[in-house]
Amino acid sequence: MSPRADPDRPPETDVEFDVVVIGGGFGGMYMLHRLRGVGMSARAFEVADDVGGTWYWNRYPGARCDVESMQYSYSFSEDLEQDWSWSEKYASQPEILEYARHVADRFELRRDIRFRTRVTTASFDERAHRWTVETDRGDRVTGRFLVSAVGCLSAANLPAFEGMDDCQVPILHTGQWPHRGFDFSGLRVGVIGTGSSAIQSIPVIARDAKSVVVFQRTPNYAVPARNTPMNRDYERRVKASYPDFRALARTRMPAFLFQYDKRSALEVPPAARERHYEDYWRRGGLGFLGAFSDLLLNQASNDSAAEFVRGKIRSVVKDPTVARLLSPSNVFGCKRLCVDTGYYETFNLPHVSLVDVSETPIRRFTETGLAVADRHYDFDAIVCATGFAAMTGSLDRIRITGRNGMTLKEKWKAGPRTYLGLTSAGFPNFFTVTGPGSPSVLANMMPAIEQHVDWITHCLLRMEEAGARTIEPMVANEDDWVGHVNDVASESLRSTCSSWYIGANIPGRPRVFMPYIGGFPAYLERCNAEAESGYAGFTIEGGAPVTPPRTFPWTTRWTAVTSN
Repeated sequence: MSPRADPDRPPETDVEFDVVVIGGGFGGMYMLHRLRGVGMSARAFEVADDVGGTWYWNRYPGARCDVESMQYSYSFSEDLEQDWSWSEKYASQPEILEYARHVADRFELRRDIRFRTRVTTASFDERAHRWTVETDRGDRVTGRFLVSAVGCLSAANLPAFEGMDDCQVPILHTGQWPHRGFDFSGLRVGVIGTGSSAIQSIPVIARDAKSVVVFQRTPNYAVPARNTPMNRDYERRVKASYPDFRALARTRMPAFLFQYDKRSALEVPPAARERHYEDYWRRGGLGFLGAFSDLLLNQASNDSAAEFVRGKIRSVVKDPTVARLLSPSNVFGCKRLCVDTGYYETFNLPHVSLVDVSETPIRRFTETGLAVADRHYDFDAIVCATGFAAMTGSLDRIRITGRNGMTLKEKWKAGPRTYLGLTSAGFPNFFTVTGPGSPSVLANMMPAIEQHVDWITHCLLRMEEAGARTIEPMVANEDDWVGHVNDVASESLRSTCSSWYIGANIPGRPRVFMPYIGGFPAYLERCNAEAESGYAGFTIEGGAPVTPPRTFPWTTRWTAVTSN
């Protein structure tokens, strides 16, 4: 029987590990693999009953990655790279989950993970210099180090609408989809939200449903995915030089490859610019943001791209009123750019309608549907495509207590404060994988995860060699980094609208731009400089000084590079 199939396992109490890891997604799995490789004992806790993280939960119809499959994958194992083959240009959720399970099997990772287990508290013992971690299953273990790999998009946001408890209609959330699936055949369906998960799921739901009513507060820009079956010639070319392919990707701002034009949109005459946009539109995917170098820096350039996309919406959607409602007026790319397959075309179907709730919000759930203004809608199923409490939501649900009884949630009440997105002052020996203040959601998550895990592993080894007890960032360095993250964000048009990047989708959340927008190459250079300095930005207690690092086999992959 596999570990995930054992719901009645006895709790672990008073067991000591070198490292305790929270999460069994791609970050947690790779963290375990690295720790095992350097001889450190570890225990991971995962609330799901198997690996996969976000891709375990996001099983909604049409769920798919928006980064090409050949790039959205681990790079640490050459054999893994060569042996695994993707079936499509953009992998679907079932295939990504299959990949995660394959990795767990291949490297025997499940034996160090306790599934169906939620971490409830983690407290730093200042005398013992250890973290005590407790779970909802009665586990109580300690670790010298604590690593959070809870993911950036893992805490589902289900708004507390009035009347939800009395609603007799099935309510589904795209981030917590039933594992048995859901049959929409012949049903009247309401969908709340028009973000990424809605844009992917609505066309699929509409194929089977009797009717679909979409409730939209704010429209989002979407570009066509142009997904295709995997081109095997392309796959062979990539696999023939995968290390070089990965290295080149790491020189790009988002750490994945796409065709990038260094010119300003304003350098190109209008007719030629339109043809250029058309070329990128035919290619599809997130690479559209690379059509010109200043789309997120110059308002006039951005306006030209925004109007091009709005023109595409008007050309596809037959009803002018619906087309106008679906056309965003804000900055193109300010919110996360969505990729779609048939989204706008779906609104031409006679059984699909759009309701604008920006002026007249959803008033309440009823026993049989939704009330909006003075109208009532009856449904057989309601889908909440309302996203996540991004970046910090999962950490907020754990009581993490550092020095002097300070909780992480209390420290971050005005917005998350980290040094390099990896550590937070007052919380010794605590690390976050793709935490706020790092590129994370603005980059290809796979190299972002691998770089963080490798940096953390390297740091732990240097601590071991020096015999040091604790490491935590100096407050001044943390303040400088938070300031730098904010300064860089202010230079980008991405900071000009209400998006989940700043927590605007959660009432009461502080409005702070959470990821680092300065790009993967600049971030990589900064992390390398910190390690090469012997962690000069940190306070290290006990043991000998941490000397300049010895080179470990994998760190050559993270040589600082300049974007080209």
